[in-house]
Amino acid sequence: MLLIGENIHIISKSVRAALENRDRVFIENLISQQTDMDYVDLNIGPARGKLDGVMPWLVDIVQSTTDKGISFDTSNFSQIKEGFRVCKNKSKVFINSTSRDEEKLELLTGLAAENNCNLIALTMSKETGIPKTSDGRLELAFEIYEKCIEKGINSENLYFDPLVLPVSVEQGQALEVFNTIKMIKESFDPPVKTVVGLSNISNGCPQELRPVINRVFAVMAYGAGLDAAIVDAKDRELVRIFRMLDCGRPNSNIDELYINIARMIESFSGLDDVKYNKDDLEQSKIIKISEILLGKSVYSHSFTQV
Repeated sequence: MLLIGENIHIISKSVRAALENRDRVFIENLISQQTDMDYVDLNIGPARGKLDGVMPWLVDIVQSTTDKGISFDTSNFSQIKEGFRVCKNKSKVFINSTSRDEEKLELLTGLAAENNCNLIALTMSKETGIPKTSDGRLELAFEIYEKCIEKGINSENLYFDPLVLPVSVEQGQALEVFNTIKMIKESFDPPVKTVVGLSNISNGCPQELRPVINRVFAVMAYGAGLDAAIVDAKDRELVRIFRMLDCGRPNSNIDELYINIARMIESFSGLDDVKYNKDDLEQSKIIKISEILLGKSVYSHSFTQV
């Protein structure tokens, strides 16, 4: 499982201020907190005004601070090109991200092919938005795939993002994401890969519930065949769970439950087949969240009290 740290993100007021002021120490500290990540995501948004030219500055800091890969996360095409200009290992890069929109798809597939790097492709377009069904998302994935093959991009460098929507807003879409991951993993030969922006699932949920919702969703997506995730690098427990799933060695009853939930998704079985200790409040919470993500129970902010 590849993990991409989301913590350099323009939405954060403190990060934006650091980028605008070129505060190198602040950015170095953020990078130093991402030691468990495989890649560092550089989300600079449209990068206009005070952020013009910030991507090569960031790339220089990443390369002088760590050996992690880099994810160029911006809608500003020229900033991605500038990032590549100073990038030492272009094959260890993600372009985040293209969609089905023709102009963007043409530009970014060309750049990915030129640099032999990874490309994240969102299963959406301006015309369709985010399809409500896994079939709709898969159809867009096929259309994007055709352009990528035409450009000479290796399928192993192509990561499809089925687009996670908040469970508090679109509860039924969590299951559609799991189904889309499974369908994408089964539908391409040679195979392609999948990635999600994990924290999106808990947007709008009470702050104290967000970590456990993210973790249960991560376990279920892992069972569906997920290859990579954009995550909060500060959530050490989430990182530990992913690594535990990779090695298959549980350290507790909670870990055993997580493994069984992942296997349940992988084998298309039901949540009723997953055994757990009903007297354990933490295990019961995990099962309750699983029911919500599978559409078996209705989400509410107070679901833990129900």
